[in-house]
Amino acid sequence: MPSTVTEMAISLWKNLLQTTKERLLQQRRMSLYNGAHGYEEELIKKKLQQFAGGSINLSKEDNGIGILTLNNPKLMNAFTGTMMLELQERVTELENWKDGKGLIIYGAGNTFCSGSDLNAVKAISNSQDGMNMCMFMQNTLTRLMRLPLISVALVQGKAVGGGAELTTACDFRLMTPGSEIRFVHKHMGLMPGWGGAARLVGIVGSAAALRLLSGAVRLDPESALRLGLSEETLSSSDETGALEEARAWLSGYTEGPASVIRAAKEVVTAGRELPVEAALRREKDVFGTVWGGPANLQALVRRPKHK
Repeated sequence: MPSTVTEMAISLWKNLLQTTKERLLQQRRMSLYNGAHGYEEELIKKKLQQFAGGSINLSKEDNGIGILTLNNPKLMNAFTGTMMLELQERVTELENWKDGKGLIIYGAGNTFCSGSDLNAVKAISNSQDGMNMCMFMQNTLTRLMRLPLISVALVQGKAVGGGAELTTACDFRLMTPGSEIRFVHKHMGLMPGWGGAARLVGIVGSAAALRLLSGAVRLDPESALRLGLSEETLSSSDETGALEEARAWLSGYTEGPASVIRAAKEVVTAGRELPVEAALRREKDVFGTVWGGPANLQALVRRPKHK
């Protein structure tokens, strides 16, 4: 009888754990906008599909690190319409990657991203299309930001306009010598529309964010480091060397079981985005996914001494 009771308890715990994990996944995928906001996703996807070129490539390594490559080097990795659609697809793929722990985003050809492809921008310049594109990209980048992966933007060359906004959807930014981050939107008669302004305020504070946006300030690695926008300036300027340095930097935060690393990202995301009571409840849910789990039980067997 005791073994039956034990088996029932384990079965109940596993069911509760699975339900909690499914609920957390649904919360991460939740869109900011839907039809009630005037958002017409299928309409904007159809329009974006007309502007082809470039690609968003994803490789998932055995160590739990994903490499997301913006691949449109002839246009300094500017986002075409199909690249925006592919980014959404890659984010969905990462949401379903249960063994993932970290993510590096970088641009092909030694530069990060020059924002939107102007051909697509000109073709959807009416207000309705612009708002739909804005909501589409905000939804995608918010889901990217909420991934239970520790994410790093590897900035080589230029990260300008929408490229600068993309860096703010990552947890950290690493820059190479000679690179720059610049919110150039005002020179296009615009302000950020992919969520970059709201995220920038959270990273550097409101006063610094206002200076960067209203002045279209060019941030070199030293300036970005001083503001807290960048974590570190890497030594290598070439693509292969910089990527290896970024991998090494990220590995310092992704060593260990995926369940624990992902839990750390989950509770920080909750603390950043939610009112304190809701954040505490989310933390409780995440805690329940690791308490009594394999990593926890192994640590108890090892009985590490407190130092």
